[in-house]
Amino acid sequence: MDFGPVVAVMAIFIGLPWLILHYVTKWKTAPKMTGEDEQLLDEMYNLARRLEDRVNTVERIVAADNPDFRPGVGDYRSAPDYRLDQPTSQRRN
Repeated sequence: MDFGPVVAVMAIFIGLPWLILHYVTKWKTAPKMTGEDEQLLDEMYNLARRLEDRVNTVERIVAADNPDFRPGVGDYRSAPDYRLDQPTSQRRN
């Protein structure tokens, strides 16, 4: 007797639903974001925007007073060069 078809039918009708239901229950029991978490996130976003505005204002003031000042040199959006294949003296800053 060949057990191949029996194993295939069991995998389709028992194994697959079990796998799907397992991950559905894991998804439903996962922690969710509460209203308090959303409020805190909104406050942090607003604070970050205000701080960014302040930094931009300070950079404009310093740039007006000092012609050698380059605003945005410490910009977090520019990716630093962490390559290790070149000596430190030859790396871009």
